[in-house]
Amino acid sequence: MSETTHDSAVAMSAPPSSDEGLTPAQRAQKYGLSQSGARPGLPEYIRQLWHRRHFISAFASAKLTAQYSQAKLGQVWQVATPLLNALVYYLIFGLLIGTRKGVPDFVPFLVTGVFIFTFTQSSVMAGTRAISGSLGLVRALHFPRACLPISFCLMQLQQLLFSMGVLVIILLGFGQVPTWSWLLVFPALALQFIFNTGLAMVMARLGSKTPDLAQLMPFIMRTWMYASGVMFSIDLILKGKAVPKFVEVLLNANPAAVYIDLMRFALIDSFKANQLPPHVWAFAGGWALLMGVVGFVYFWKAEERYGRG
Repeated sequence: MSETTHDSAVAMSAPPSSDEGLTPAQRAQKYGLSQSGARPGLPEYIRQLWHRRHFISAFASAKLTAQYSQAKLGQVWQVATPLLNALVYYLIFGLLIGTRKGVPDFVPFLVTGVFIFTFTQSSVMAGTRAISGSLGLVRALHFPRACLPISFCLMQLQQLLFSMGVLVIILLGFGQVPTWSWLLVFPALALQFIFNTGLAMVMARLGSKTPDLAQLMPFIMRTWMYASGVMFSIDLILKGKAVPKFVEVLLNANPAAVYIDLMRFALIDSFKANQLPPHVWAFAGGWALLMGVVGFVYFWKAEERYGRG
């Protein structure tokens, strides 16, 4: 018998493989294999994020330090930028257009609005580029991708807290006296941070596949700012005008306006409770819970697709 015939006979007599007929998924399960970069379950994903909390904090601090490292004034720009914006808005809206009329303590009113809206604006803009601007890191290391938008929002919170010292000086300079209501700053900022982070996660997922979105966002954010009462009082603008009721409700329920109003109520003596929208704390908590949960889940759903393609 030839060697070829012998080999054929051995092959025909050999028992069939136990893997025969199994799908790739079944074979992977049999040998305990898992997909590289596969999305973990939501509880496990949260656990992984918690274990990397020190990385998130350190990454945010490092990004904040590096942000102005090339500028001669360094981190002074963290305060100078919103202050210069407030000065421009004061000249245009306060003096030329006259939105300061009927608004007591207009300068504290304006500066508080600019600082608080800038917190949301910067968080959303940073979130939009969180994945698309960090592709090298995303492709090189395995970690929960939510670390990036959370880090960027934490960086913006640190920047705001640094700027709050200047805001306090401005408030004191214009006759505002610290009261117990100033303690409301902490829950208001906590709720705004959760809202900002959820929204940043939504924008991070959208921006990861549509880089051009980052070019469109400044126009969207500018429109949002004009609808949020940063440079004027929404109540005074609407007073005496035949505006549909639903428009008034939408303007008052606008999350950016809600957080700005809460901060003004906490810090400015002349901003009274009757100037707040009804159920303002419910709105603030509801927006934070809704956007925080929806944004986190929406981002997590695409976890395994970030940095690919």
